Amino acid sequence: MRTQRQIVDYSLQKRAVLRDLHSGRIGTLEVCDASPYLKNAARFHGEPTDERCPVCRKENLTLVHYIYGDELKQSAGQARKLAELPILAMTLREFQVFVVEVCRSCAWNHLIQQYVLGRDALTVDDVDRDEAVAASSAAGRHRDSGSPHRQEGR
Repeated sequence: MRTQRQIVDYSLQKRAVLRDLHSGRIGTLEVCDASPYLKNAARFHGEPTDERCPVCRKENLTLVHYIYGDELKQSAGQARKLAELPILAMTLREFQVFVVEVCRSCAWNHLIQQYVLGRDALTVDDVDRDEAVAASSAAGRHRDSGSPHRQEGR
């Protein structure tokens, strides 16, 4: 996404946790502790991946995208599908996205990435272009839907 910025990658932390798990310094129950809410978010809002769970190796991981920001109000903290994020990025000034990988089989979960999205990253030219595209798209829908003046009383 073109407004994505301030990206934090947690892959080194993930490798350290897995190294500690495989060496026996921490137990499986310490890392396979996804809450029922997180597992449901993975089921209904998650994006499947081709990567196998690093703990159980039974099924592929699912990515869950959580959004936070002042403009979101009641929607802050909700899981969203990846396809919804570009739409939100064009309508909101700024919000944070936290990406969590989840294994629905063994409950492994780990924060893998965090980044900021929103219109604040767009230049004036980007905003003008996006508004022009939206206006022409709306005009096309308006023409296709027939006359804008409907007769009342039908």
